[in-house]
Amino acid sequence: MKTALIAGSTGLIGNQLLSLLLNDDSYSAVKAISRKPPLDFNHPKLENIVLDFDQMAQHSGQLKADDVFCCLGTTIKKVKTKEKFRQVDFDYPLALARISKANGARQYLLVSALGADKKSSIFYNQVKGEVEDAIGEVGFTSFQIFRPSLLMGDRQENRSGEEAGKVFFKYFGFLVPKKYKGIDSIKVARAMQAFAKIEKPGTHIHESVELQEY
Repeated sequence: MKTALIAGSTGLIGNQLLSLLLNDDSYSAVKAISRKPPLDFNHPKLENIVLDFDQMAQHSGQLKADDVFCCLGTTIKKVKTKEKFRQVDFDYPLALARISKANGARQYLLVSALGADKKSSIFYNQVKGEVEDAIGEVGFTSFQIFRPSLLMGDRQENRSGEEAGKVFFKYFGFLVPKKYKGIDSIKVARAMQAFAKIEKPGTHIHESVELQEY
């Protein structure tokens, strides 16, 4: 059996993914990184690694796993500056990729976003595209990228823009092309779990319309 490592386990997708992995017989251990203990889980397979993401290199010995799931992400509204946003959505996922690959990880599964493109004029999409490319250069046997549209689900934090979007999709979703429809976060988590089992070599991008099937 394998070991899983998950970053972003307190977020919308990460929290649901953590539950799925803990109940997945493919994994004998699940390591979850968080800034503060304890996580809202109690399971014999769970190891909670508490660290400052700015100091991941100091904890490299703990960041060993077969499959690495990165669900990190924030908004400029929350962190206030583009520099801080880039740190959370680019620097941390890339640092985790480099450390875990050096420790022998074979798979990296990344939550990105619909529209990710390093050439985009939209800063958010640009950073998402840049981190996809950077991690792709790290050299994992399998690199799986998940690009969901607007996430539907109950966050611990309030994101007013997302809440407005959820209301729109609830009443007018039938007017929106399938590619852009809001997606339930559990579908993304299930897709990540499913593709980790396949272990398909190479880099593979899964757009939101594909993730709707899970």
